Amino acid sequence: MCGIAGLYSSVKSMEYKESVAPKILDTLVRRGPDEGGVYMDSDILLTHRRLAVVDVEKGKQPMHFIRGNEHYVLVYNGELYNTEEVRKELEKKGYNFESHCDTEVVIKAYAEYKEDCAEKFNGIFAFGVYECHSKRLFLCRDRIGVKPLFYSYKGRELAFGSEIKAVHTSGLASSEVNEDGLYELFFLGPARTSGVGIFKDIEELMPGEYAFFENGKLQKHRYFKIKAQQHRHNEAETIEYTKELIEDAINRQLVSDVPLCTFLSGGLDSSIITHCASQNARSKGERLHSFSVEYRDNEKYFEKSLFQPNRDYEYIKMMAKHSDTFHHEIILDNGLLAEALTPATFARDLPGMADVDSSLLLFCKEVKKNFTVALSGECADELFGGYPWYHREEILFEDTFPWSRSQQIRSSILKKSVLPKGKEYVRSRYIDTIKRTDKLPTDSKLEGRMREMFMLNFYWFMQCLLDRKDRMSMYTGLEVRVPFCDYRIVEYAYNMPWHLKALNGREKGIVRKAFENDLPKDIVYRKKSPYPKTHNPFYFETVSAKVRGILNKKTALTELLSKEGVMNIIENPESISDPWYGQLMRSPQILAYIIQLDAWFEKYDVKIV
Repeated sequence: MCGIAGLYSSVKSMEYKESVAPKILDTLVRRGPDEGGVYMDSDILLTHRRLAVVDVEKGKQPMHFIRGNEHYVLVYNGELYNTEEVRKELEKKGYNFESHCDTEVVIKAYAEYKEDCAEKFNGIFAFGVYECHSKRLFLCRDRIGVKPLFYSYKGRELAFGSEIKAVHTSGLASSEVNEDGLYELFFLGPARTSGVGIFKDIEELMPGEYAFFENGKLQKHRYFKIKAQQHRHNEAETIEYTKELIEDAINRQLVSDVPLCTFLSGGLDSSIITHCASQNARSKGERLHSFSVEYRDNEKYFEKSLFQPNRDYEYIKMMAKHSDTFHHEIILDNGLLAEALTPATFARDLPGMADVDSSLLLFCKEVKKNFTVALSGECADELFGGYPWYHREEILFEDTFPWSRSQQIRSSILKKSVLPKGKEYVRSRYIDTIKRTDKLPTDSKLEGRMREMFMLNFYWFMQCLLDRKDRMSMYTGLEVRVPFCDYRIVEYAYNMPWHLKALNGREKGIVRKAFENDLPKDIVYRKKSPYPKTHNPFYFETVSAKVRGILNKKTALTELLSKEGVMNIIENPESISDPWYGQLMRSPQILAYIIQLDAWFEKYDVKIV
């Protein structure tokens, strides 16, 4: 994985581009600690920071390809998981290859197929190709949105980058945030509307989208949409094909020329990945390393809940033994967890999932000491109905985002005159997503709602988790792959009838059945448990003290906040009955989110317009 950025401008001089290039590269050095590269001419500046994973010697970027009068320059972030298939197709058309890296396949596929190359790729990617001969820039993002691509388009100039900070550094985008941006932060955050960059001048290519920038004009196109189709398999065939797709996705993503490991929570999804990765390692005479995360003294304070019914430890131990992995448990200090809220904000360029983010950042930092690539189980829950809101009818048919059902707590931390149309803003975003849900005329009320729930999860909850995983891992120079995000799995799951997806009345029932003979029974039929969070009261005391300090300052943020509303959370934490977001963001995390907001306003010198 890598970091990419560019500036297309005929207005700004070569001297300007030369001066800003190293500054842009500096913003991306954590994503690509191994080496950097630059290409520029009178119109374009392309920059690249590399995390070398495959073909370390020959995969340098920006990569050039010249064919006759055509000259292409590529900056690319990602991994193709069907590299060999695309390479063989291109070889039949007369192309020769000097490396075995996917970067060379991407640039030559673009030379041959132009924008249609995106539909030939199975992978996670964001890239830009500049056609020197036609002075046209092509930008593209993977179907699922695993890899980020932000941009700012002003006048006849365009800047793009893997992260917002790179786009800001180009000089094309300001730090201004308008009312819509504030609604995103306070009423939808840490999620955000797909394509929205919160800052007034920042947008993001949506999953499955590409764009051309030519003659000062930007034209965007969607090459991938989730479409409703009839499910053609019976139960036995569905079980078999589900397993085949998942195993194929995992095995494709085990290719690496550098050390690789897995994240293991003891849940179904990470256990499936660890099982397959362990088999792959054994076939090569190796032994897999697996990693889990926990918090100091958490066993003393753990409390069961609907969303977190049990601790992970016994299941992790069981699965590590079953797959014969070298297992490493990373214990996080609660004080450091609070301190890491600020760098986690900088990693995301936005307030995020509070300590759910900062814990992942610290965890990845430890894993990176010995490994460069990891596989993780994100997104199976969104695709296969793993969350409680898929199964509890009173939530399922509630006409709002199921992970943030009430706006009351969000309104309570704001002054009464601030952002009065929060409910309306959330409602409009919800309806926009529902409207783009593709359905069949034969869908029952339940099946239609399950399609809507799938789209809500895909474009909102899942994108938030993918943002988190990309930014926190890449901030430490660790590449984390997410096999369940294979677009073939997404398409198949979308069209799988609910009675099969929830086979035997269980969340992810079809996945459980597919792997019931490969994993310990206790793992297969374990109740869903989310990413672990700290239950230590020391953490709550720490974030409470930090928020008290914030409230005593006069800043752009405190001008928005209701001191009384925030203090009520500090003094009556148990009164918060509904989570701020998802399953994990309750009183301690709401306070941590305020800490992240404060750090963000200050670091990015945010101006409200």
